[in-house]
Amino acid sequence: MRRLFFSLYLLMSLTTIGLGWSLETLWKSNMADHTNEQAPLITLADVLTQLPPKQRQTVLKQAIKTQQVPMALLPADAISLSSEQTLEPGKVLTTVNDRAQQRQFIAVGNQVLMVGPVELIALDHWQALYTLSFYLLLALVILMWIRPLSRDIKRLEVAADAFGKAHWDTRIQLPKSSQVQSLGRTFNQMAGQISTLIENQKHLSNAVSHEIRTPLARLKFAIALLPSYCRPEKDADDRAKFLQDMHQDVKEIELLLEEMLIYASLESAKQDIHLEQTDLVLVCHQVIDRLTDLSPIPLHFSSPLLSLMLPGEPALMERALQNLITNAQRYAHSRIDVQLHTDENWASVTVADDGVGIPLDEQQKIFDPYYRSKHNRNEDKGYGLGLAIISRIMTRASGKVGLQSCPGNTRFTLSWPLQ
Repeated sequence: MRRLFFSLYLLMSLTTIGLGWSLETLWKSNMADHTNEQAPLITLADVLTQLPPKQRQTVLKQAIKTQQVPMALLPADAISLSSEQTLEPGKVLTTVNDRAQQRQFIAVGNQVLMVGPVELIALDHWQALYTLSFYLLLALVILMWIRPLSRDIKRLEVAADAFGKAHWDTRIQLPKSSQVQSLGRTFNQMAGQISTLIENQKHLSNAVSHEIRTPLARLKFAIALLPSYCRPEKDADDRAKFLQDMHQDVKEIELLLEEMLIYASLESAKQDIHLEQTDLVLVCHQVIDRLTDLSPIPLHFSSPLLSLMLPGEPALMERALQNLITNAQRYAHSRIDVQLHTDENWASVTVADDGVGIPLDEQQKIFDPYYRSKHNRNEDKGYGLGLAIISRIMTRASGKVGLQSCPGNTRFTLSWPLQ
C-alpha cells in the first residue's frame, strides 16, 4: 500500500511539475509575440520622444497605418494607474480588462503612448489548446503507469481462476519491479498452503482407509468369535491372549488417531505460539530417562553445558526429541548417541544410531506425512507421521531439521534459534 501511494504520488508530482514547466516555457517562447510586442513599441516610443509634440501625431498616424493597431498619445494625467502600476521610460505596461482586451502603455516624455485595445480571443484559443495538451499528456503518463499494474493484476486473475479449477500447482511469477509483487508472493504462499492441505487430506484419507481398516477388520473378526471364547470350557490362557490381541488392535487405532491429531494441531505453524524460557539440557535428560527402559539399546548423552536456556515450547521440543530417539531405538543395532552442541546462532541436538541407514533417494521424502521407507522397513509398525510431526514442530519454532545417513551411521539434527 505504501509503495503504491509513494509511487503514484511521486509520479503525479514530477509529471505535473515537468509538464507545467515545459508547457509554460513553450507558451512563453511561442506566444510572447502575440501578447507583448514590446521591442517595436519601445523603438516607436524612443522616436516619438525625440520629436517635438506637434510632429508626434504625424509619425503616430504612419505607425497606425503600418501596424494596423489602434494607438493614441494621451496626457500623463489622463491615465489612471493603481498603486502597484508605474510608468517608466523604456518599459511597457500591459493591462487586460474583463472583456479580454489588451492595452499597452509607455511613457513618451510628458505624454503616454497607448496601444490598443486589442482582442485576445486568439490567445485564449491557444491557451485552451495548451491546457488540453497538459491534461492529455498527464493522462498518457498515468496510463503508462497503470498498464503494467493492470497486466500484473490480469496475471493474478488468470492464476486465481486456474487455481479455482483445481490446478493446485498454479503459481505466479511477477517481475521485481511489479507494484503487486507482495500480492503475488502472498498468492503463492496461499496456493502452497492449500496444496499442502489438499495433499495431506489425500494422505489422511489413504491412511484412514488402509491403516485403520486392518486393525478394525481384526476387531470385527474378534467380536464375531467372542462368544466362543466366553464359553466355560474355553481355556483361560487362550481367552486372555484373545482379549490382549483385541486391546492391541484398539491401541493401534488410538495411536494412529493420536498422531493424526497432533499433526493436524500443528497445521497453523505460526499461530498461537507462546514461547517460554526452556532448559534444553533438562529436556534432553527428561526424554532420555523416560525412553531408556523401552529398549535394550543403550542411550548415551553428551553436552558441554549443564544448562542452556532458550525460548521455545517445552512440550513440542520434548515431542520432537522423543520421536527421533524412538525411531533410533527401532533401527539401531547396538548404540544411540544424543549430543547437544551450540554455535553463535543455533542450539542443536543430534541423535545418531548405527542402523542400516536411509537410502539417498528417500532422505527428503521421509519428512512427508504418511511416507514410509520401502527399504529395510518390513518390521516398521509406524504410520509415517513421526518425522512429519518433527518437521512441522521445527518449522513452527523457526528452526530446522537435518539428516545425514549412510549404512551404519544415521544422524538427525534438530536446531533451534538462540534468539
